[in-house]
Amino acid sequence: MSVIGHSTNDKIDIMALKTLIIGSGPAGYTAAIYASRSSLSPVLYEGLQPGGQLTQTTEIENFPGYPDGTTGQELMDDLRTQAERLGTEIREGIITKVNFSKDGSAPHQVITDDGTVLEAHTLIISTGASAKYLGLADEQKYAGMGVSACATCDGFFYRKKVVAVVGGGDTACEEAQYLSRLAKKVYLIVRRDVLRASDAMQQKVKEAENIEILWNTQTEGLFGENGVEGAHLVENKGTANERRYDLPIDGFFLAIGHHPNSEVFRPDVEVDEQGYIKVQHPTSATNVPGVFAAGDVADPIYRQAISAAGSGCHAAIDALHYLQDNGLV
Repeated sequence: MSVIGHSTNDKIDIMALKTLIIGSGPAGYTAAIYASRSSLSPVLYEGLQPGGQLTQTTEIENFPGYPDGTTGQELMDDLRTQAERLGTEIREGIITKVNFSKDGSAPHQVITDDGTVLEAHTLIISTGASAKYLGLADEQKYAGMGVSACATCDGFFYRKKVVAVVGGGDTACEEAQYLSRLAKKVYLIVRRDVLRASDAMQQKVKEAENIEILWNTQTEGLFGENGVEGAHLVENKGTANERRYDLPIDGFFLAIGHHPNSEVFRPDVEVDEQGYIKVQHPTSATNVPGVFAAGDVADPIYRQAISAAGSGCHAAIDALHYLQDNGLV
């Protein structure tokens, strides 16, 4: 694609793209594969984290087609290679601003962090959702070495081991309950003296024999030689009954929520109260003509690599149909 100088820090692509994909996780790369095979000549912008959050996952055993398992980085490298082989142009950079055509009568316009201005008839948003962290340096230190934000993804590796889950809402209780079927012992670390989860979910957690709730407790750090071996905890912090102690654990699961990376597309693209992009089920279409969403940015429920990849397929097919219906291919 040829690019001409527009000003010192501003460049503009001459021709409008058929399909622009924003984000490079399983949804983005799968959308690119399908769009490439449909001769849409897609351009994909990788975003802040090329390959998405999955690159921080060490072992993956639940993605079809890898009978011996793989790593997050290897899986994303394979998807990227396949997308490029089929003709996707992959670029570094992030989208910082969008100007959507309200009725689809003109191409949508996006601006990247280096000032490049692009026009595209269809956009596929696959920017994902970032897990919320406590803000401890140890969370990054032990990422993929005992720290996880997805029990469904990583719980399998903690069979018959001792783990801790941080959080007090429905997500935390669901994660704790799921892990209780695999792990020997599950500690649920709750900052307050109550759970925010639904009554039904609270009851299930309290009835589980191998789940122990640590009330009024905060995590101040993690420790271990080659991975997480324990957590530094403080109970009743700032009170006369404050108690500090180390809790031996093999895994530390964060369940304090996710943050969908949808800010740059608001308010034009409709989102729910949590910020997840609303799509017109069963399609991936948003409220803006020609704009589609795939993966975790539009999925507050499953947040799995395989479901993200599937939604990327849907988005590419939806984009193709949109282009065909509007005489753009």
